[in-house]
Amino acid sequence: MGVILNPGASAFLSARRLNIYVDKSDMISRIIPFVGTADKYLCVSRPRRFGKSFMANMLSAYFDNTVDGHEAFKGLKVTSEPSFETCLNKFYVVKLNMQNFISESEDIKEMIELLKRSVMWDLKKVFPDVSYFDENNLGRSFADIYDATGNTFVFIIDEWDSIFREFKTDFAAQKKYLDFLRDLLKDRDYVEFAYMTGILPIKKYGSQSALNMFKEISMESPGIFAEYTGFTNDEVLKLCESHNMDMEACRLWYDGYSFPNCEHIYNPRSLVEAMNNAAFADYWNKTETYEALRAYIDMNFDGLKDSIIKMMAGSRERVNTGSFQNDMTTFSNKDDVLTLLIHLGYLGYDKEKSEVFIPNKELMMEFVTSTTAGIPWKEVANSVSESRELLKSTWAMKEKDVAAGLEKAHLETSHLQYNDENALSYTISLAYYAARDYYSIVREMPAGIGFADMVFIPRKNSVDKPAMIVELKWDKSVDTAIKQICNKHYPDVLKKFTGDILLVGINYDKKTKKHECRIERLKKIKRGLTGSFLSGIVRAKERLNDYLIVKD
Repeated sequence: MGVILNPGASAFLSARRLNIYVDKSDMISRIIPFVGTADKYLCVSRPRRFGKSFMANMLSAYFDNTVDGHEAFKGLKVTSEPSFETCLNKFYVVKLNMQNFISESEDIKEMIELLKRSVMWDLKKVFPDVSYFDENNLGRSFADIYDATGNTFVFIIDEWDSIFREFKTDFAAQKKYLDFLRDLLKDRDYVEFAYMTGILPIKKYGSQSALNMFKEISMESPGIFAEYTGFTNDEVLKLCESHNMDMEACRLWYDGYSFPNCEHIYNPRSLVEAMNNAAFADYWNKTETYEALRAYIDMNFDGLKDSIIKMMAGSRERVNTGSFQNDMTTFSNKDDVLTLLIHLGYLGYDKEKSEVFIPNKELMMEFVTSTTAGIPWKEVANSVSESRELLKSTWAMKEKDVAAGLEKAHLETSHLQYNDENALSYTISLAYYAARDYYSIVREMPAGIGFADMVFIPRKNSVDKPAMIVELKWDKSVDTAIKQICNKHYPDVLKKFTGDILLVGINYDKKTKKHECRIERLKKIKRGLTGSFLSGIVRAKERLNDYLIVKD
């Protein structure tokens, strides 16, 4: 066993001994069909805190011929897979963590030389009798071993893209590094399987990949590996039950990544932190500062700022990921920035619709922090900071105060196109940012015989708050909005809710550029009650199914 060659199973076993361990070992059964074939090259990219190194350590323990895999994987799901024995501990493993080599080097040339010397040190200890033609040529040395012994190797490269983060603008160094990897791995008989993991997909030059033999598994397109990107719904449900944590709150904080083959994926690192601390919070910032996000969303590309604001308001944005060059510096338009944010985990991605969105509360807090720390995002900062007062005014049915608050929010986001009800909804959603602490907010929700513009459904811990149905109008009237809510029976969608419901009508007059607000309260009643009960309701106006519409 060496440091690089056949590193053993200690890292994997350490992970198994953690207080929380989620068994993802059946991923190995998805890997095995690639081993020893023309498709033996996989590059798996994921954001930080999404278990990349854990998977690399697991694969190393599985393939390493110095490990007792039956003991290392005892009790795990993969042992029941028919293919478990196929490649179990049958190969020499070369495990490289590129970040370690970079941290010990001044430049890329020194890093590559250090890597070659380190690998050769282990190779010569295990294969001392091989005659090496050129010990400075790593690929030739592996070929010498293969020719002499017939042994093949599994290469596991963790943090493969570190150089693109550490040497962001040194394109000559990046190309030298990619050429080194290509020479080491491509079309080499001694390569039984190569697995690389990092944050970014493989760097492109123009439309070509420098390592085009690799199959890409990424946040943009995880394919059959989608369920191994993070924790699945079933896995999180078990954790919530064993740690007495609320599943709905867990979904709100850490869910939101969704793929065609797996509808719900949770951020694993943050979820484990929440379980261990028995508290839902923003754990993302423990491994990343808000400046990292701010550096990208501050970029001066046409439409980028509008897209960020709309997503913070709960909308989705179309994106073209095709021009992204898979690095952290080469950007030609806003789509390149949004695509990078997909790979960094800040945005979810709907591949079928080519849309990006902010996936959960934890990431929304990162966007809020990044946009409330300086002048360029002053309008967002103001809307967010004043949203709690707007919500309180709505609960208190202070119509003039609500209209004034929306008026201010509109002025602060006036650079957005503001010419229809859909655009109006962006301002309303951002203005009610604080409501997300109490409500699930659904836009265009099927209700009654139509679609309610916005429905605010109280969360489990906020059942004392009124539900809210918001109808938006453009150059019409607030009375029209309220009548539409009633005539189309929108409150029917909340028939299981036992508390009060606020009907909120909002109209924007394009000529006067003024907002108007009307708020009515629905009070739940029991069917058949009349007389003194009804007369006791303050200023009852009319009855709507199981409710009385009242004006406080």
